[in-house]
Amino acid sequence: MVVLFVHGMGRTPISATPMLWRLRRHGHSVDVVGYFTGTETFTEIVNRVSLKIQEVAEKGEYILIGHSLGGLMLRAALQNMPLTVKLPKHLFLLGSPVTPARLAQKSQHELGFQLVSGDCGQLLASPTRLSKINMPDVPTTAIVGTRSFPLTKKYFLDEENDGVVSVSECAHQDIHEVIKVAVVHTFLPSSRKVSRIILDKINSIQSSLLAL
Repeated sequence: MVVLFVHGMGRTPISATPMLWRLRRHGHSVDVVGYFTGTETFTEIVNRVSLKIQEVAEKGEYILIGHSLGGLMLRAALQNMPLTVKLPKHLFLLGSPVTPARLAQKSQHELGFQLVSGDCGQLLASPTRLSKINMPDVPTTAIVGTRSFPLTKKYFLDEENDGVVSVSECAHQDIHEVIKVAVVHTFLPSSRKVSRIILDKINSIQSSLLAL
């Protein structure tokens, strides 16, 4: 199975090194897309993600994994994918919001946040822009953290959250499966628990393909 990973805002592909290593160890081919929100718009990054998906799709059956903003990029890329491109067997969204992220809304007018997050940070705070990114017509699993940060806990009150987004911000009626793990947002891509969930799902997909 070919795996394409897109990291979250303020991170790099290195953030998922433990997970990608485990996937390779189990015989899967891994590819990544890197970006920097301070110098690229959301649309520019999504265009590159789309081209990478098309490249990966030519190699055989594949899955997509997106952490946080990376999940939004994958969804946006799939939304405008040419009909001739084979869709992924599964999409994994790791702590990826489907509604405006309250921390982004709180910070959207702060200069520091604007300089680092650029256009992507404004998108994360915009109900209008987020509503235009649909859920793709592919099997989707949302893996969301429930271990909060003391510094941001006050913004979520009693809601389950991973310190950056709440479980409710990552839920959608068209997501086939929501799995909660006791992990903070930053470490979702490197979590052994998350890797195990993804590997088990890939094994199930491969078994189904062999049975056809």
